[in-house]
Amino acid sequence: MKRRILLYWALPLFFLASCDSWLDVVPENDIATIDTDFETYAGADDWLKSCYLFLQDPMNPYNNVAFWATDEMVADNYFRNSTNHPDGIDILKGVQSVLAPLDDKWYDKKFSGNTSYRFDYYTAIVMCNHFITRIDNVYNLSDNDKELWKAEVIAVKAYYYFELVRRYGPVIIVPEDLDPNADVESLKYPRSHVDTCFNYIVRLCDEAAKVLPPGSMKASDRRAYFNKEAAMALKVRTLLYAASPLFNGNTDYANFVNKNGEPLFSVTVEKAKWERAANAAKELIALVDEVGGVSLVEGSVANTSLQSKMLDIENSVHTYNFMNDEVLWMVKYPIMGSSLLGYALPAYDDASSHSLQGTCFAPTLKMVEMFYTENGLPIDQDLRWVGAGNPYALDKESDPKYTDVVSFDEPVLNLHRRREPRFYANIVADRCYWRLGSADENLHLVEAYQGEDFGLQAKRLNALEPQNITGYWMKKWCDSRGNLAVHEGELQSFGTTPYPVFRLAEVYLAAAEALNECDAPFAEVYKYLNVVRKRAGIPDVEVAWRNARNPGLVQDRSGLREIIRREWNIEFAFEGYRFWNVRRWKIANVELNEQAFGWNVLGNNANTFYNNGRPMVVYSGNKFVAPRDYFWPIRSEEVQRAGCVQNLGW
Repeated sequence: MKRRILLYWALPLFFLASCDSWLDVVPENDIATIDTDFETYAGADDWLKSCYLFLQDPMNPYNNVAFWATDEMVADNYFRNSTNHPDGIDILKGVQSVLAPLDDKWYDKKFSGNTSYRFDYYTAIVMCNHFITRIDNVYNLSDNDKELWKAEVIAVKAYYYFELVRRYGPVIIVPEDLDPNADVESLKYPRSHVDTCFNYIVRLCDEAAKVLPPGSMKASDRRAYFNKEAAMALKVRTLLYAASPLFNGNTDYANFVNKNGEPLFSVTVEKAKWERAANAAKELIALVDEVGGVSLVEGSVANTSLQSKMLDIENSVHTYNFMNDEVLWMVKYPIMGSSLLGYALPAYDDASSHSLQGTCFAPTLKMVEMFYTENGLPIDQDLRWVGAGNPYALDKESDPKYTDVVSFDEPVLNLHRRREPRFYANIVADRCYWRLGSADENLHLVEAYQGEDFGLQAKRLNALEPQNITGYWMKKWCDSRGNLAVHEGELQSFGTTPYPVFRLAEVYLAAAEALNECDAPFAEVYKYLNVVRKRAGIPDVEVAWRNARNPGLVQDRSGLREIIRREWNIEFAFEGYRFWNVRRWKIANVELNEQAFGWNVLGNNANTFYNNGRPMVVYSGNKFVAPRDYFWPIRSEEVQRAGCVQNLGW
């Protein structure tokens, strides 16, 4: 047991010391040395930073499986076959493993020479517990700071537990006063009921939120640590998951018990769980309204009203130097030379006269069609939309509203015309404009046919170079001020770009979803849904659906459920939310087994590129097995050693 504690201690010093010297500071007396480290401000501060450092690597988009393992984007064979592709690519293919689980956050052991390191969230939780039980011993830290620092660590501990639960379902709750000298058998704790896990996370959030100040009142050097709104947002997200079908009345797990024979799931759907989630969301919204300093990003100024809305949407995820009024909490991640944006942008080659070599990770047609029309309706519900008769036909755009957004000079696919602002802010489509750089000459007309600037330069698909296989590009995370040629590097020059963990828009949608599920008045559901739609520049939901093909859906609980879920998919497109949402909604076995569609990127004219109006299958290798793939496998080594029960199907 002492060796395990030794490694818990060594880990923070690995991050804080130089690579060649960190072994020199491994303590000789284990826990006794940890206690002495909490005698000083500097030692405690190092521990606090180490408790948060476990967040950084997973927040890097390249390491965040939620970006890669969903149906929003599709990879080409060049990226899929590369030796360093992200774990999410393999998770989407259904190749998880009990021997070496991908994205393992339960028991992630790495080796260097003769030494092993732990990078999993249980290691982080034990470190948090060390901090919480020892911070009061620091002699040169004020009582107010002790209370603040403890709350910051309690909140991040809650976050680690949440990430474990949404991956593994019921987990083991580690006692804060765990005795490192206890015998091994007594430390083999059973998994707790999933409701117990969620309630424990909520209790930690409440405990932290009582102490933490609002984000606007936090000192600049503490922005990376939890604030009051962030702790409350984690509570909202936790309760929303607890109420969702994967965890609330999941009959697939009716007979799932821990090693003591105790049930780990309840199979009865409890509407009260939705009520708790709704109340938590409303409480946070009320706090934001009262305290101020947090609001949806609005009021951006561009050449037209449509372009201004597009800029609002673009800026909603930009976090330069920890500044964004909409983001409740953000985490800086290490720059590792590769990111989601790097694989989604077309490669720029000056030597070939502005020819763009393509990208290896592109939006699917499914996501292109997910966005609303300009009237705030799905494309199959809007009878007034220009593409209502045939979304795959071509026609000329003439509405001045779409100046410098859609081409007026040649026919454009109806699917790319008269769509909502979020479509143009998130998707790069053929015969539409993409502003990349402040000068007018940096307003690029996207011409995607084979041989054109944005199109495939080769005359065949192959796995030897990155290629766009759908005919679309992702705009989200790009900055319209950054030139295409050096986009990623230029964004870094704008300042640090921490990852936005919680956006205020999430809280409004959580309120709408939870209220609908607990049969609140429709007007109350609409109220929160419409806050997000207003910023998006589309009509209120009840107004828009008066003109729908099936207008009654907005006044039907199941119909409104689908409307709200679509709003989630659109507002948080390409932000990693859909990966988790289709799981908690328990529809991943349907959504993530579908083929990915796009256009014929080998086509060198409109008819061949659009395949005469027939979308093409571009990838069919997705595999999601239910109920197995709803939860991660626990490493087999850990199951055998600790005696915990493995998840279903593994």
